[in-house]
Amino acid sequence: MIDLTKLTTEQQNPKTKAIDEASALEIVKLINAEDQTVPKAVKKILPDISRAIIVIANRLSHGGRLFYIGSGTSGRLGILDASECPPTYNTPPELVQGIIAGGTPAVFRAQEGAEDSESAGAEDLQNQKLTNLDVVVGLSASGRTPYVIGALKYAQQTGAYAIAVTCTENPETETYANLSLTAVTGPEVITGSTRMKAGTAQKLILNMLSTGSMILMGKVYGNLMVDLQCTNSKLKARARRIVMEASGCDGETADKLLEQSRGEVKPAILMHLAGIDYETAVQKLKDNQGRLKQALK
Repeated sequence: MIDLTKLTTEQQNPKTKAIDEASALEIVKLINAEDQTVPKAVKKILPDISRAIIVIANRLSHGGRLFYIGSGTSGRLGILDASECPPTYNTPPELVQGIIAGGTPAVFRAQEGAEDSESAGAEDLQNQKLTNLDVVVGLSASGRTPYVIGALKYAQQTGAYAIAVTCTENPETETYANLSLTAVTGPEVITGSTRMKAGTAQKLILNMLSTGSMILMGKVYGNLMVDLQCTNSKLKARARRIVMEASGCDGETADKLLEQSRGEVKPAILMHLAGIDYETAVQKLKDNQGRLKQALK
């Protein structure tokens, strides 16, 4: 039998022991009060998160990939973050990938036993033909999930950079990671329900990992997502607005620029600001590793 008594995420929260007697308003106030402690826990490890971002950006820029791997809520959060990268930053789907214990069915319905196999974590990465250019982020609120430990062990064996993201003190995953991002969020409102505070902390950290690395890779101009894919009406409207804001042109001009640039925002902005055609803009961006500000200089 696994001893959970030492895990921070499994402790009973003294502030919510009588939550079953609370009114609806009292319940949400208790949850909200506990939620406010999560950003403070993440703030304590910002230097470590910044280190992770630098590693990820460097490896992705040199042909590597980023894998998020976890079980249950942790695995689903990784898939969520990975799936948002292509439309937001125009990355190929294979660049950032989410893997969950139990496979696709586990995304929609809990496959709780899937997390108990170390070998499964290693096999799922092996199937991706992991290399020493890749980064593996193992997500485990408890810091002891066998599936994630197996994945981190395999990552280190292949020379991939292994990062553990956890929410409990002295996590076992730390032993098998090059870098451990440990945001201690404390006992949950409902004992052991790590989809709550621990899940929120992991989401905040994943936001930083993907967003920060994409910024370092030149996929943002100011705070504008200039590499977005125009795959629906909302994103087409956003692309138009971004071209207008970044270049100072009007809507009609933005439409013409996007038509000439085949819907690509970066070349459209560069074309207007530098007074060049699409082919020249594309080449300038290529010469500057896709960094718009450098291309403008």
